[in-house]
Formats: sequence, structure tokens, C-alpha cells
Amino acid sequence: LTVGAVTAAALGAPSAPAGGAALLAGAGAGAVGLYDDVVGARPEQKAAKGFTGHLAALREGRVTAGLVKIVGVGAVGLGAAALLAADPKVAAHPRRQRQGVLGRGVDVLLGAGVIAGTANLLNLLDLRPGRALKSGLLLGAPLTRGPHGGIAAGALGAASGLLEADLDERVMVGDSGANALGALLGVTLAARSGPLGRAGILAVLAGLTAASEKVSFTQVIQRTPGLRELDALGRRTD
Repeated sequence: LTVGAVTAAALGAPSAPAGGAALLAGAGAGAVGLYDDVVGARPEQKAAKGFTGHLAALREGRVTAGLVKIVGVGAVGLGAAALLAADPKVAAHPRRQRQGVLGRGVDVLLGAGVIAGTANLLNLLDLRPGRALKSGLLLGAPLTRGPHGGIAAGALGAASGLLEADLDERVMVGDSGANALGALLGVTLAARSGPLGRAGILAVLAGLTAASEKVSFTQVIQRTPGLRELDALGRRTD
């Protein structure tokens, strides 16, 4: 999923800076996700859960695989947002043209938050077969239009190709696949949003991330008609 989505998204980008942002965000997020898939499965790593759990482990002098993933996804999000700032179509937004140095710096930080936050959201949803891919397809479908729609379309093409196998439990996208897919959709979101739009998207992502520390998304989905049926659609019943 990571290799296919990153390759297709980069080829679908409208410019070299946008293609570089897709490559960096997708491959970087996928790589640190793979590290967490492998190292995070060790018994001594499983005690730390959620952002607060990883911070608590750090205060005890332990660096968890989850914390490496959080820092890594944040770093590649920052690099990708900086690359997007060099894209002519992104820079042409009226509000960006009136920004000073400080404003441009804040805008890049907001873009980094959107990219990292979307990667994290898809990862948080990857708790049942097909859920992360379905969520990615629903989120990404409206993003396939516009100048940067090729990035989202490339990522969704790879996700669509694996959905049946994921639902049938023949493959598992893991942190690597979910992070890569989410990061690429985050790049598209950041590319098509102005500074205020990025701030709004980041606020929603931050709220959902904070809620995940207190509320089980799986329980919410199971209690909500429509979401429950969509979540189970195509999944094995045996």
C-alpha cells in the first residue's frame, strides 16, 4: 500500500514540489509506521498506549516505538509542508500572498499539523479489517478534484486495490499502510486549503485525536446506525 500509493500519488502531482511533498510524506510516514509495526509488537512496548502513554514512558526514560512514529510523522509532515510552500498553485492563494515571514512560518506549521494529523487519524481507525481503507476512500473521494487531486487519486487507487484482501483478512495494512495513506490525503488537504482552512482542519483533527484518548471509536461506530453497517460491509462473518 505504501509503495503503490506513494508512487501513484507522486506521479499524479501537478508540480515537482507537490510530488516531492507526496514522496516525503507518504514514504516517511510509511517507514516510521513500519518501524512501529515491527518494534512496537515486542512485549515491552505494548504497555504504552496512546499519546499520553508514550509521553509517560518517555518521562520514565523509555523511548517507545510509538513515540518514534509520532516524532517521525511530525518531521516528515513539516518537510512536506515546506515543499508545498514552493508549489506555485499553493503559494498563489490570496491570503498567502499577503503573508510576511512569520505568517508563512505559521502556515507551514499548520500544513505539517494537517499532514501528520490525517496520518494519525487513519492509523487510529485501523482497528478492524477494512476500516482504515474505507475511511481513506470516503475522506479522499472529494479530494480527487482540483489541481492536486491526482495525489489523492493515486493514493485511493492503491487503497482500492487492497480493500478486498484487507476485508477478507488476507492482508493487514498496519501502521505503515494507514500512516502512508493518511499522510498523502493530508498533503492534498493542505495543498488545497488556505491558512484559515488549514487551521480549521487541524482543529478538527486535534479534537478527534484528543477524543480517542478517552473514547473508543469502535464503540461509537458500533452504537451508531449507518456507521455500524458501513463498517461491517464486506467483512468476513465466520
